[in-house]
Amino acid sequence: MRFFQTLTALLLPVAAFAAKKATGDRFKENFGKQISSAPLKLDDDLYKQLTTAPRDYSVAVLLTALEARFGCQLCRDFQPEWEILARSWTKGDKKGESRLLFGTLDFNDGKATFQSMMLQTAPVLLLFQPTTGPNAKADAQPVRFDFNTGVSDAQPIHSWIARHLPDAPHPPLVRPINYTRIVVVTTSILGVITFASVAWPYVMPVAQNRNLWAALSLIAVLLFTSGHMFNHIRKVPYVAADGRGGITYFAGGFQNQFGMETQLVGAMYGVLAFATISLALRVPRMTNPQTQAVAVAVWGGVMFGMYSFLLSVFRIKNGGYPFYLPPF
Repeated sequence: MRFFQTLTALLLPVAAFAAKKATGDRFKENFGKQISSAPLKLDDDLYKQLTTAPRDYSVAVLLTALEARFGCQLCRDFQPEWEILARSWTKGDKKGESRLLFGTLDFNDGKATFQSMMLQTAPVLLLFQPTTGPNAKADAQPVRFDFNTGVSDAQPIHSWIARHLPDAPHPPLVRPINYTRIVVVTTSILGVITFASVAWPYVMPVAQNRNLWAALSLIAVLLFTSGHMFNHIRKVPYVAADGRGGITYFAGGFQNQFGMETQLVGAMYGVLAFATISLALRVPRMTNPQTQAVAVAVWGGVMFGMYSFLLSVFRIKNGGYPFYLPPF
């Protein structure tokens, strides 16, 4: 009996050393594969092998369903980001000092694992932390990342892994150079420069036209002074019923306004502005005195009549306003 006790005591260190060597060999073997192709493509057996305790390394496993028939759009959107993260981390830690493995387990390759974990949704990201060694955690259960926030970018995942591995090196996330984007942007810039150089002689006379800029400025002034922004902010109705089977175009009070009202007031301002411009610029250039007199009378009448109508509208907005001009 004493012989067996002695033999058992002698074999315990040997078994512990063998277990330690086995987990170390497990990491080295898979880390060598990860350097050449990150992340590791897992199946049920390899998943179980990497996540079985004891282990002196960490494993980040993405359980996903990439085939279109599963309808997991987030899985397909996040997969390129996951590959960028795995390759970037591995490239920045070629010596394996962080002792972290990245793996991807697709549903088609790990149905037994999905069933054993009773997973109904994907993707699922699990981080298995060490159970032995200086960075061992008391709880052997994996930490799960929450995808409910709609995260599909590599940077939050990188920060999450770094937060759970505080004592390990954290290689920065480095995205590969997007040569296609560079070519597209360069071609677009060259195309714009070429078009601008060809069209410049034709565009400049138009761009430097004072009348054009005056017209655009006048339109903008009339648009915004008539209440255009008020309509967008308040989401006002276009017109309203007057209670007698008809339609009212002007709302009473200064805090109310209709969409049609804005257009009508803008049109009145436009007519007044055009009449003023004509009297100031066009009429003085007329050489025929009779024609000039008729133009003055016509444009003066237009201004008088339109301003009379504008005052009547203002009295609708403010019932206590005492002034008016005939005929309105």
